[in-house]
Amino acid sequence: MKSFLRVLRYSWAYRKRLILSVLCAAMAAVLWSLNLAAIYPVLRILSEEKSPQEWIQSEIKASEKKIKELETRVDLKSSELKLLETQINDQPNNRFLEQTKRDCVRDLAHLEGRLESFRTDLHRQLLAKRFIDKFVPDDCFRTLLLVIVCVVIAVTIKGAFEFFQETLVGSVVNLTLFDLRNRFFRRAIHYDVGNFNEQGTSELMARFTYDMELLAAGLKTLFGRVVSEPLKALGCIIAALFISWQLTLMFLILVPIAVFLLSKVGRLMKRATRRLLERMSSIYKILQEVFQGIRVVKASTMEPHERRRFRSATRDYYHKAMMVVKIDALADPVMELLGVVAVAGAILAGSYLVLQRETRLFGIQMTDQPMSAPSLLLLYGYLAAIADPVRKLSSVYSRMQSAMAAADRIFVTFDRQPRVLGNNAGFRLAGMTTAMEFRDVCFSYEPGRPILTNIHLHVRAGETVALVGKNGCGKTTLLSLIPRFHDPDHGSILIDGVDVRRMHLRSLRKSIGIVTQETVLFDDTIHHNIAYGTPRASLELVEEAAKKANAHDFISRLQHGYKTQIGEAGSKLSGGQRQRIALARVILRDPTILILDEFTSQYDAESEALIHRALREFIRGRTTFVITHRLNTIEIADRIVVLDNGRISAVGTHAELLATCLPYQRLHEAQFHRLCA
Repeated sequence: MKSFLRVLRYSWAYRKRLILSVLCAAMAAVLWSLNLAAIYPVLRILSEEKSPQEWIQSEIKASEKKIKELETRVDLKSSELKLLETQINDQPNNRFLEQTKRDCVRDLAHLEGRLESFRTDLHRQLLAKRFIDKFVPDDCFRTLLLVIVCVVIAVTIKGAFEFFQETLVGSVVNLTLFDLRNRFFRRAIHYDVGNFNEQGTSELMARFTYDMELLAAGLKTLFGRVVSEPLKALGCIIAALFISWQLTLMFLILVPIAVFLLSKVGRLMKRATRRLLERMSSIYKILQEVFQGIRVVKASTMEPHERRRFRSATRDYYHKAMMVVKIDALADPVMELLGVVAVAGAILAGSYLVLQRETRLFGIQMTDQPMSAPSLLLLYGYLAAIADPVRKLSSVYSRMQSAMAAADRIFVTFDRQPRVLGNNAGFRLAGMTTAMEFRDVCFSYEPGRPILTNIHLHVRAGETVALVGKNGCGKTTLLSLIPRFHDPDHGSILIDGVDVRRMHLRSLRKSIGIVTQETVLFDDTIHHNIAYGTPRASLELVEEAAKKANAHDFISRLQHGYKTQIGEAGSKLSGGQRQRIALARVILRDPTILILDEFTSQYDAESEALIHRALREFIRGRTTFVITHRLNTIEIADRIVVLDNGRISAVGTHAELLATCLPYQRLHEAQFHRLCA
């Protein structure tokens, strides 16, 4: 519930639209109840075949006659009371006379109440007569035609108000989701890499899509039906109370029972919806894995396995979805049954009063005067009209519970705090660095499973350092600590003698350029992919960076050149072309610190030689880290760092390590055998 209330705060910014929507809903409810009131004159005209003027005149005469009768009875009862008071004065301790006096006072009060009620009715009838004489035709058919025309006009106006209400509610809901999605994305994009690894992109996608849609449905229900349907029911209740408040209360006595049942159904719905959302996240996860790894799936002929895995997930989702459907479907019949029971009770009670010309039921005063059949039918019309909004509201609670479950999931992720926090007031890098130092660095992704242990390394300004070692020894993890994708569990990384955790995070990352083995490109033009991170770069600078990365020639041969759309993840380019564009992107950023992680893995020998020639010029004066297994790439390094099981095994030049470092000798021999093969 708290999470859903937080969502409502986003809607509060559009409260003017909400207020207008409530006013439109109120006007629609008033017109709804007025349309039902048209039943009464229609029944009168059809049953009595009197013109409105004749009917109101007969009603006035009947009321005047009844008033005269009651006035006579009141006078007689008053005289009787005075006589009793005289007798009591003569016999002060006579209990029989005192009881008789109390009964007389009670009867007199009852008669005066009825007299006042008939006088009020007479006053209303006189007002109605003035209106009828002035505006209503004296012909029955023409009057019926006027009533029907008024109903049509009222329905048209009601429809206009309902349209404006739905439109306003829709705008508030969509604007609320617009703000929430953007704030959520703003939070999510600033999570550290560890958050993404733990949460998984499929989970985040489910939050942004399916969960948001459920939340939107709940908000639309809250601002729409939860406002309009109770107003409709309230209008009908008020009108029914004027006819017979006693019979109306008999009908409404089942409301607490309905609320109790709905609360039970709502709790079941919330639990079922939470399970359903979890299954949807599983489906997103499978889709993401299969579509991203479609080449591996096809090459491994694993299509049947993936079909079975997806079928299993969707079958589980089906069962959970059917549970939600059953709970939702249960609400309508239960509410309809309660409504029928209530209306049936009111019909039986009202029919007894009309047919027996009674005003009491089980000794309880139900009406001041016997009800007419048209009045009773109008009352039934209003009670049925009350039941319809209540029935529609029966599904509201379950939908609200679904929205609350979605809101809980969204805000659990929304409130997650990144472990790597930016320091906006921190030290800003400017120009070339003088030195870098890894001081007693330890790191683990999971407690008790260290990836890096006691890393000590000093890197001079402008030095190129190559990191080598077996797969999984921690090379990529170590370099990911420099731009603070993660923070060390222990120890520190210093640039120019300043701990990176004390630096301005954006300034730090703007000074670092990274080219990875897994090239990341966007579904955009080549120009925008190279200029990603340097959006104001001119075409000349982009072309210059592409030339240094040995990419300009193949780009120029494309039909649209730098304006070529490269497809999702650069699918229209080869692996080597994608890596050259990624390298051009980093060259354009002109970083102080350069990190190259197996950046030549998809180059051919000729392209690799050209890239090395360009890199030797580009890395001059920059602090550069290279992760590689290729001997020709190691040649551009000033020093080589050998990592083994998360520790630095040795540091030196190629010749020094071949002579003294056994792990490096093994790596060199393995690489040599691959080249010979």
